[in-house]
Amino acid sequence: MASMENAGVASETSVRRPKRARVLEPSEGGPSKSSGSNAGKGDRSPTDGEQFSGGEGDVDGFFDGFGDRSPKARRKRGPSAKAVGCMEDQRLIEIVKYNSKFITYAVKKLVEQYEADPRSAMVDILMMLFEACGAKYKLDAQSIDTTDVDNIVVKLVELAAAGEVEDNYTSKRKELKNFKENLSSFWNALVLECQNGPLFDNILFDKCMDYVIALSCTPPRVYRRIATLIGLQLVTSLITVAKLICAPIRDVDPDIRVSCINSLGIWILSYPSLFLQDLYLKYLGWTLNDKVAAVRKTSVVALQNLYEVDDNVPSLGLFTERFCNRMIELADDIDISVAVSAIGLLKLLLRHQLLTDEELGPLYDLLIDEPPMIRRAIGELVYDHLIAQNVKGSQSGPKGDDGKTSEVHLGRMLQILREFPDDPILSAYVIDDVWDDMNAMKDWTCMVSLLLDENPVIELTDVDATNLVRLLNASAKKAVGEKIVPSIENRKPHYSKAQKDAVDNYKREITTALMKTYPQLLQKYIADKAKLPPLVEILIFLKLELYSLKRREQSFKSVLDLIVEAFFKHGEEDALKSCIKSLTFCAIEGQADLRDYAQNKMKDLENELLVKLKSAIKSVMVGGDEFSLLVNLKRLYELQLKKNVSNEDLYDDLTSILRDVKGLDDEVVAFVLFNMYLQIAWSLQSIDSEKPSEVSLAVILSRRTALFEQLDHIMDSVVINHMERRRTVLPFRVSIVLAELWNLFRRSKYKSTTLESLGYYPDMSTVNKFWNLCQQILNITDETEDEYANEEYIEESNKDAVLLAAAKLVANDAVSRSYQRCVEAHLSCSGEVLAGKSFTNCTDLGSKLSGIFCGAARTKYRLDILKIVKDGITFAFVNAPNQLSFLEVAVAPFVQKLPAADILDILKDVQRRAENVNTDEDPSGWRPYHTLLQLLHEKYTKNEVMQDEGEGPTVKRRGRPRKARNLEGKKLFAGEGSSEEDSISAAEQNSHDEEEEEQPLIHSLKASAAKLRALKVSHQEPKAPA
Repeated sequence: MASMENAGVASETSVRRPKRARVLEPSEGGPSKSSGSNAGKGDRSPTDGEQFSGGEGDVDGFFDGFGDRSPKARRKRGPSAKAVGCMEDQRLIEIVKYNSKFITYAVKKLVEQYEADPRSAMVDILMMLFEACGAKYKLDAQSIDTTDVDNIVVKLVELAAAGEVEDNYTSKRKELKNFKENLSSFWNALVLECQNGPLFDNILFDKCMDYVIALSCTPPRVYRRIATLIGLQLVTSLITVAKLICAPIRDVDPDIRVSCINSLGIWILSYPSLFLQDLYLKYLGWTLNDKVAAVRKTSVVALQNLYEVDDNVPSLGLFTERFCNRMIELADDIDISVAVSAIGLLKLLLRHQLLTDEELGPLYDLLIDEPPMIRRAIGELVYDHLIAQNVKGSQSGPKGDDGKTSEVHLGRMLQILREFPDDPILSAYVIDDVWDDMNAMKDWTCMVSLLLDENPVIELTDVDATNLVRLLNASAKKAVGEKIVPSIENRKPHYSKAQKDAVDNYKREITTALMKTYPQLLQKYIADKAKLPPLVEILIFLKLELYSLKRREQSFKSVLDLIVEAFFKHGEEDALKSCIKSLTFCAIEGQADLRDYAQNKMKDLENELLVKLKSAIKSVMVGGDEFSLLVNLKRLYELQLKKNVSNEDLYDDLTSILRDVKGLDDEVVAFVLFNMYLQIAWSLQSIDSEKPSEVSLAVILSRRTALFEQLDHIMDSVVINHMERRRTVLPFRVSIVLAELWNLFRRSKYKSTTLESLGYYPDMSTVNKFWNLCQQILNITDETEDEYANEEYIEESNKDAVLLAAAKLVANDAVSRSYQRCVEAHLSCSGEVLAGKSFTNCTDLGSKLSGIFCGAARTKYRLDILKIVKDGITFAFVNAPNQLSFLEVAVAPFVQKLPAADILDILKDVQRRAENVNTDEDPSGWRPYHTLLQLLHEKYTKNEVMQDEGEGPTVKRRGRPRKARNLEGKKLFAGEGSSEEDSISAAEQNSHDEEEEEQPLIHSLKASAAKLRALKVSHQEPKAPA
């Protein structure tokens, strides 16, 4: 075999590829179960789990742990005499396919046969090789010495072209499930059995290798796969006894490249004295740029194993300097599994102090990346490097004192959180990413101690204290199984029994740590509007029954008393919501006396609030300040969102404010309207639907009429100032309240019921007035609205909420269906503004959905993918070219997942649909059509299957020609176009046109900073309108 020095491998540059949507793909390339044990003492030999043969079928376990040792097999008895008798009648290929347990015995017999009759044994081995490739060809034992290898291989290729070859490699037959593994085992056993004799007679294995090399260079893919599988296994086995190396690393088939990189990584790791040098390491570096994710990941994992061995690091210095930029770029790879593996590799580089903080800086942007796996991997790196500070040869922190370690780690975490003082959402992302690794975040006692200044190791600033309260809240929330960052997955997670037990244990730990100190924390921070909401909310994560079991009822009561006190100290949305939420939780989930106490506190709070509200109303009636009224209206609103506040005079008092007081602030008017609507909604819910009383119906109708009158009056007088967003709060809330009220009393809801008299259908003039108001609101620019995105109650006062309310009216038949056209007209008018975002979002969605079909799923669900593509094309050409952009955003990603054999029909179908159309009349409209057509042409012309069978044009090989080799088999198909000669990418070839094969790694590299994509995080979680 040829050595790797003559492999003629062209490299990839480390140029960053354009950003694409990430696709999560299964890994390919992995181990086979062969063995060998004759390594010298300086270099250990590969274990059973580390013998690699190449090919997709034996790679499933590779990425789960590179180089993991397989469990030691139990000693097995030899085959019985009866079994041996049966085996004598079987050919070698049948033993490999169906009776793998006889392989060792068959090899022993084969070697004995070779020693007695070399020619017949050689013929048996070669015919087994041909049959493994799927070809049936007979050799003559008498003329085997004079038979020309090239002639035989040409005839084998002709058999493949005629379709007379069986593909054992990718066969789905159950009995061939372990074929690749068995084939590797056969050749490994043959090498080991022959190591003391035939291996070195320059006849048997020379002849076998001639055929293996020749077959690995033939056009039929099935031959190349089997030959590469055997060749790599021979090399791996020969390393044990002869330390020989080979790697057809430039093959067009990614499975073969994966196998080569797998084996090369094992060889370098197993025999560093021979292979841990730039001459071989460069192949791992070049394949970091491979266009196939599985190849890139294989290279990254191989490098991880090398960097994990401390003794290897000095020899990797030049390699690290040459390829560190590319390793950093891979942390933002389009493939999630590659990116995660690359981040793990960077963590090892940091441990060995091979990267600077400046080089690592851009990676921290990935802490708020969308895929959780990316964030999780970066979180591990942040913890390892910045918090635990695990660096080789250094002390990471205090030893032997967990409390001190927790304080030190928390101090370092707070330093990180100082970067996000005004954005709790970004802080939550960082906490979520690091939480699994950082035990200090589960040290509840330590965090409470720091907040109470009890012998602190670190001195907290006000910003640090705020961040630590948020950290305590988020950590407790995550510990009990809640999400702390926005997520597109809204389904309730299903927990196993073990997970439920873990959550229960965390609840016990948090409750025990806070049981005594919780009142002290609330007392200390009760006046702090930033710290109070997350601190109060912790109550809902506690195991309340422990207060009774541990005789801490008084502590629980003190907590509730302080929360009620906080409710009347604050008027901000977050503080009010957290107080009501916690009190409601205790009133429902508390145990016995504690629940009664919580319910009484809720009732006391309600009574006190009504007294304060009525006092504020009277003050405003006589010209007093409106601030107290506004604050108490907010408190009433938050309370009514959770429970019915029943008071006979309350609705009349609210109505009198709007009727009798002129010039009220818009915020005051808005919250009066909200509370009036909630009063009506609770009254409607409490009515007996089967036997409603006339009095109850009359009260509801009277209240509804009063609210409609006020809303109609406000709509007549409201003015929207498009230049000053703050003055337009009232129109938002008026339109939403009116729409919700129409929906609540829509006629279709009560038709043919005892409550039919409550049904309401608005008159046309009012609906027109409502829609005119909505149009004015929806014409406010997004930039103007974004300036106030952090205002309180913005979810109830934004354009999305107004548009949703209007759409609900049409959907629920609360207004005439003719208004559906009005809503659609508005959407079409704003379509140009939204087109850019929508197109990008659709493109990302198409890429993500198509990413589901990867690896074996592409074959399994081929018909489903084909149906998606065909139906998508049909949809896109309806009313063409209006919907042709669907081809680009939704069809093209799925076309990439189809096998090349399906492309021709799709290409013809797409061309047929535009046969009689002049696409030049609307070039921009037909651009997606031409883009898809170009994609289909490229995929069709690169169809290697057609090239193998001579049905398609040859593809010109890019880059410099390979070096001439002294092997006749390499020259057999020079005239047929060598698709397997394609480089990993054109960039790789161009980068190394001038490089000799024996030249070591390049000694210099221009630094290129990886520009990671900007990530936007919503500042507010979505909430439903009132």
